[in-house]
Amino acid sequence: MEFDSEILEGARNAIRVCMGVQAADRVFIVTDDETLVVGKALEAEARAVKAEVECVRLEEYGPRPMTTLPDELSCRFTSFSPSVSFYAAGAKEGEISLRGGIFNLQREMKTRHGHMPTITAQVMREGMRADYHQVHQLTMQVFELVRNARTIHVTTPEGTDLSAQFDAKLKWIPMGGIYHKKGEWGNLPEGEVFTCPAKVEGVVVAREIGDYFAAKYGTLEEPMTIEIADGRATQARSKDKGLEAEFVAYLDAAENGRRVGEFAIGTNIGLSALCGVFLQDEKIPGVHIAFGNPYGYMTGADWASRNHVDVIPPKCTIEVDGKLLMEDGRFTLPDSSPGD
Repeated sequence: MEFDSEILEGARNAIRVCMGVQAADRVFIVTDDETLVVGKALEAEARAVKAEVECVRLEEYGPRPMTTLPDELSCRFTSFSPSVSFYAAGAKEGEISLRGGIFNLQREMKTRHGHMPTITAQVMREGMRADYHQVHQLTMQVFELVRNARTIHVTTPEGTDLSAQFDAKLKWIPMGGIYHKKGEWGNLPEGEVFTCPAKVEGVVVAREIGDYFAAKYGTLEEPMTIEIADGRATQARSKDKGLEAEFVAYLDAAENGRRVGEFAIGTNIGLSALCGVFLQDEKIPGVHIAFGNPYGYMTGADWASRNHVDVIPPKCTIEVDGKLLMEDGRFTLPDSSPGD
């Protein structure tokens, strides 16, 4: 398979910079027909550093959507005994448990893991070509500023007005894109700091929705307005009544599905505009929140949900304990401008 230079550059960043793959590593890549060019580019770059590689397609193990991790694929993963793993495949409705199964293997085997659901050639050319040393540095700077925050206030020109409160017992997690230690993982392309908030109140006006919604609907021509009270979504409104009903059904399909489980600040300053691929768009400088799974094994949250769906309001202004961190989508920190 032939690749253009920009896709290979993105794959090289993922393999060599983000995951630090070396000749002694064993790299297991899960991809699919939809994103095969990405999976094969990752394979080519891993082989270029002389690592041992196994690349498999989900379609080898059954029809899509694949609602659980097939035993045969699980056995193939564990028998290969990888030190590095990638999930680079499309996101289909109902496949969140499949991806959860991959994460269970990653935690069990303590691989360095690059999670890339919905990855596309476009994202490899854009978000994966960022300067990840710069992204990591900014991520850690933001982490230090928010890790002890009590309240964060978020507004946008379209009407988002959120107030979030935080509990010192719940950890902020920096995801800067450099994962060189055993058991570390991140979504690629990367750049965010997140936690589980103690409480959220207000309104979020979203232009993009995560999980399979982004692949199905892209960026929304008309935003969705979600009202939140006492940390839970109480109402969702959209001019697209089909989308509205589908989103509400998703929230109600799992215990704690309406509860705000994630509050995150994007830190990839190489990005400036929504492209419709949520994996990349959630890393744009700004805020995104998610309903459902709070990733308690990382944040320390004492509750759970089997679903997790994020929403993005663009052009955020962020105040941390009354101090301005971002204005209209641009950090106010020194040395936080996009690189050349």
